Amino acid sequence: MHKILALVLLGLAPCAARAEEALTPLKLSFPPPILTGTPVPAKLTNLESPSARPAPILIPADVTNLAKGKPVTSSDPAPVIGDLSLVTDGDKESEEGYFVELDRGRQWVQIDLGVAAELYAIAVWHYHAQSRAYLEVIVQISDDPTFKQNVRTLFNNDDQNHAGFGAGTSPAYLDKNTGRLIPANKAVARYVRLYSAGNTANELNHYIEVEVFGRPRA
Repeated sequence: MHKILALVLLGLAPCAARAEEALTPLKLSFPPPILTGTPVPAKLTNLESPSARPAPILIPADVTNLAKGKPVTSSDPAPVIGDLSLVTDGDKESEEGYFVELDRGRQWVQIDLGVAAELYAIAVWHYHAQSRAYLEVIVQISDDPTFKQNVRTLFNNDDQNHAGFGAGTSPAYLDKNTGRLIPANKAVARYVRLYSAGNTANELNHYIEVEVFGRPRA
């Protein structure tokens, strides 16, 4: 009897192994680094080292950038420069014509993925032609387009709680051509909202590109 049970369990082992998804590190594509102008020192208490590297995020083979070409709305419906569609057009260069510039103060952009999806990571490029850090960066997801219900915060470096979402523990960082990769830990949501409140060079807000990696929920 024990021998039969052992053989059955041995036969089930390959099936269980096949059921486990193969995972590989998420690889982002980067635009060429271009720095112009005089760098403005970023004096922030929670600024991470410029040499810091994000931990790899493992994804299944069917995970893609769900944000590509998706509609974008904003707290500033009439941007100073550019169009909101630039946020999800797939271009990450930092020259004029590739980014949208929002008004001063706290502003947000929001992406509608179209369907609820299992999210693995979010990557954001604010503006990398000049060494600067964006302030009070907060990334949230929700099933509700008004962000009043089931809101989850994936990233928050507002350590003084100016935005009222709680004091953030995520680090401030210098924007670079490699963007910022934020884990989403397989959270399920349809909407992604990103906040900022100016930067260390000026009071305006910028977005070059946002990518949301996931797969539609079955």
